[in-house]
Amino acid sequence: MAVAAPYCAGVIRLSVLYPSTDGATFDHDYYRERHVPLAVKTWSPVRAEVDRGIDGPHVAAVHFIFADQDALNAAMGAGGTGEIIADVANYTTITPVMQTSEMVSG
Repeated sequence: MAVAAPYCAGVIRLSVLYPSTDGATFDHDYYRERHVPLAVKTWSPVRAEVDRGIDGPHVAAVHFIFADQDALNAAMGAGGTGEIIADVANYTTITPVMQTSEMVSG
């Protein structure tokens, strides 16, 4: 994964959350070892953090940190983004929820 950088105002975080859903499947190993590295390779975020839910409304999440909104926009327009989206079916039956945030402290 990319080298960590300090947080500062204007940094953008794209969070992809996987809500706990009755009867759903989620392969944490595939997600951590194959899917997230594919996204990092394609999008080149400053950093990516993977969460495995223990308690709460989500079974998993990933947070991609981008230098600014332009970097996030470029990532979403990257040629391999379609492959990343198609890969979701390889590890879960959950429809992910995405949130984009501006980090204002850290």
